[in-house]
This record gives sequence, C-alpha cells and structure tokens, in this order.
Amino acid sequence: MYVQDYEVDKPTTHKGYDLNKLTAKELFDKFGLEKGTIDFIGHALALYDSDFYLSQPALELVDRCKLYGESLARYGKSPYLYPLYGLGELPQAFARLAAVYGGTYMLNKPIDRVVYNEQGAACGVVSVGEDGKPAFARCKQIVGDPTYFRDRCAAKAKVVRCIAVLSHPITPGNEASSQIILPQNQIGRPNDVYVFCVSGSHCAAPDGKYVALVSSVTTRADLAENLARSANEELKDGLKLLGKVDACFYDWYEVLEPMADGRADATFISKSCVPPPSFGMALLS
Repeated sequence: MYVQDYEVDKPTTHKGYDLNKLTAKELFDKFGLEKGTIDFIGHALALYDSDFYLSQPALELVDRCKLYGESLARYGKSPYLYPLYGLGELPQAFARLAAVYGGTYMLNKPIDRVVYNEQGAACGVVSVGEDGKPAFARCKQIVGDPTYFRDRCAAKAKVVRCIAVLSHPITPGNEASSQIILPQNQIGRPNDVYVFCVSGSHCAAPDGKYVALVSSVTTRADLAENLARSANEELKDGLKLLGKVDACFYDWYEVLEPMADGRADATFISKSCVPPPSFGMALLS
C-alpha cells in the first residue's frame, strides 16, 4: 500500500507525488477511489470531522492513516486505547509525573483572576490560601484551558452531546467498548456524528451497565433554548444505534480557540476539545 510504504525521508516511496503540494483530493483521484471509500479513509481512519481536509496538502492525511495502521497492528482488534476509570486518569497520571519532577499542585483551588504585569505579560494568579484569604501564586507563564480565558478566545462552533446509560452493548458483536463514526456525507450533515461506548470492563460503569456518548459539532443557535429537542435533531442518526436507553442527559459547550499564540502575554491557551475524541490530536493544541 502507498500509505503503509510512505516515508518522508525516502523519496523512492513517494512514487513521484509531492504531498506538501498535492491535495488530499488529488491524491485520491490519482488512485481512482470512489466516494464511499474516500469517506471511510478520511473520516474513519484519518478522523477528520468534515471534508475541509480534501483541499489541504495530503501529507497530514497520509500521516494520520499511517498512525491508524500502526496502532491497529500494535494493539490488535482496535487502534484505540482507553484508560481504566475514564479520562480523568490522564490528568491524574500527569499530576503524579509532574510531582516526580518537582511540580507542585494546588488541588481544588479556584482561580479568581490572572495577574498581568505592566508589560501585559502574565505574572501569576490569585487563588485562595489554606486560611481562606486571597493568595498569590507567581509564575513566568501560564498554560490553561480556554474556559479560564474567555476574553482572550473566540467561539468557533458548538459541541452537542448525549450521555446515555444502557444495560446492553451497542454493537452486533456485543463488544465491551466501541467507537462508531457516521461520516457527514452518509447522514447529510456538515459534520460527523460520533458514538462512543464503554462498560464495566473499563471501570467506567457498574457491571452490566454501559455508558454511551453521542456527539457532534454544530453551529445552531438554539441549543440553550431547548437542549433536548435540538440535541435529538442533531444526533438522531447516532441515537438510533443505542437501542433501549435507561437514562440520558444532554449537554453542549462552545468550541473556543485563542485569538493569539501566547508569546506576547505569556498566556498559552489550548483549544477546546472536539469530536473525534483522539488524545493524540488534542496534544497538537
């Protein structure tokens, strides 16, 4: 396969294609792939949530597909890893590792405000000390989630999701976990719909129970007015796969992106996480 054999540093594997100039669409055309196959590769393997990538250089597409193939070969039935006890284990593991290298954590402390010096660069945060009085933590730079810096971020879209509790798996093979991707072109939406399910085998649900998340990116403006109705309309194709639901909850949040790169004000802000839930892609931010 072209993707499997491709290596950036070995021109002989490029087959004459410059993937920094050739778009993803042009690469697909070179191999004569039909629309359904393109949807599968771009959305199920490379995990793009829209067709914007088709007009971009094909190198990233190839890198993403290589990562999928290498992960599948390494881990067996699935290319995905999911931590026991849920995603909360990731920041907990980071906290432990940071402590090993001298990091200090202030757990369960609210951030009242970020303090900036006369040059406009971040120099610390004001929180609450053990005595209940305001406490100042000094720093040279700040790295934070965009929800702490709404005045320095712009809302690009919204994510709407349904969290459902089930008493059964959602796949024909009764797998304990699954991720199902519904490509946008197959369901007539601007973005893909993602269905993710975990169970007691991940210590993320009681034995015999399953937790499923159905999510997608949307731009509709009425989510706050009637969340249940709006979520059902946006996620209907994914919700059909759940079967009988014991209980469900709806949620939405804005997709925030920083308006600056952080060099000028020493405030480095990540982007909001959006489906697909790939930790590797979140790391890019």
